[in-house]
Amino acid sequence: MAKTRMAKRRKRKWIRNLLIVFCLCFAAISSYLTYSVFSVKGALDQSKVQLQREDNKSELREKPVSYSEEPFSILLLGIEEYATKKETGRADTQIVMTFNPQKHKITLVTIPRDTRVQIDNASEYTGIHKINAAMTYGELNQYGGEKLQLETTEKLLNIPIDAFVTVNFDGFRDVIDALGGIDIDIKQSFWEDNIYTKKRIDFAQGHAHLTGEEALAFVRMRKREVNNIYPREERQNQMIEATVAQTKSAGTLLKVGELTKIFGENVKTSLSIGDLFAIQSQYLNMKKLKMGSTEVKGFDTKVNGVSYFVANQQDLQKLSESLRAELGLDPVPFQTSARFTNY
Repeated sequence: MAKTRMAKRRKRKWIRNLLIVFCLCFAAISSYLTYSVFSVKGALDQSKVQLQREDNKSELREKPVSYSEEPFSILLLGIEEYATKKETGRADTQIVMTFNPQKHKITLVTIPRDTRVQIDNASEYTGIHKINAAMTYGELNQYGGEKLQLETTEKLLNIPIDAFVTVNFDGFRDVIDALGGIDIDIKQSFWEDNIYTKKRIDFAQGHAHLTGEEALAFVRMRKREVNNIYPREERQNQMIEATVAQTKSAGTLLKVGELTKIFGENVKTSLSIGDLFAIQSQYLNMKKLKMGSTEVKGFDTKVNGVSYFVANQQDLQKLSESLRAELGLDPVPFQTSARFTNY
C-alpha cells in the first residue's frame, strides 16, 4: 500500500510539474501581449468557457473579486484525454492556486484525483465518487464539466474558487516543438518509451536538443535503475529551467501567433483577456514573489471494492482555515463535501 501511494504521488508530481511548466510558458507569452493583442484575443476567444454563475462570481463570495487588487483563487486542471480520444476529459491533476497580493504569495494545493467526495448537481450520478469524476458527470448531464469540477472542489475545501484553467498535455508537447525544442545537459544515459509512438527513445549522456515528445519522455522515466542516481525531480528541474530560458529567448516573439494557436486549442479558461492582464501586471512584476505548496493529506483505502483516497478530517480543516486566511476571508464553521468514515 505504501509503495502504491508513493508511486501515485510521484506520478502526480511529474504531471503537476508539466502543468506548471506549461503555465509558465503561458505567462511568458503573456508578457508579449502588447505586441500581439489580436492574436492572443483570438486564442482566448477559442479557449473561453462561461461558467454561467450568477453575477459572474462564486456562490461563496458576496461580490465579484478584483484580480488586480484582491486575493483570489484559480483551479488548475491537467486533463487526460487519451483514453477517450478527446471525446471527454478526466481531471487527472488538480491544483488550487491562491494568490495574495498583500503577502506577495502564491500557494499551490494538490488534490489527489481519487479523493472521496459527495458530488452534487450530477443528475442520476449524484452521490459519492472520486473527485475527478465531477468533470465527466458535469459533461454527461450538460451541467458543465468545468463548472461541476470547480464547485465540487469549492465544497471540498470550503473556499470560493474564482476561475479555472484546464490544460491537456498535447499542448505542452506542441509548445516545446513550437519553441524549437529545448537544450538539456543529460547527466546519465537512459531510455524511455515514447507515449505517442510506443517506441524507445535513447538519451545519451551529454548535451542534447529535445523535441516535445522527447521532453515528455525525459521527465517521465522513473523505472530504470539510473533513476536512483539521476532522479526524476532533478530532470524535471532541468526541463523547467530549459523551457523558461527558451521561452524568454528573442526568437519567441516571432512565434507568438503559433504559440497562441496552441494555447487556443489546448487550454480552456474562464478568465478574460482583461483578467489575464490584471494578473500579469500584479504578479509577474513582483520582485519578491513567494511560492508555497502543500497537498490534501489522507490515506488510500477501498470502499465496496472501489479504491479511494480518504482525506484526513483534521488536516483538511486546518488546510481550509489556512486557505481562507490567505484569501482574506472570515472564519466560518468547517464544512466539506469530503466523505471520511461513511463506509
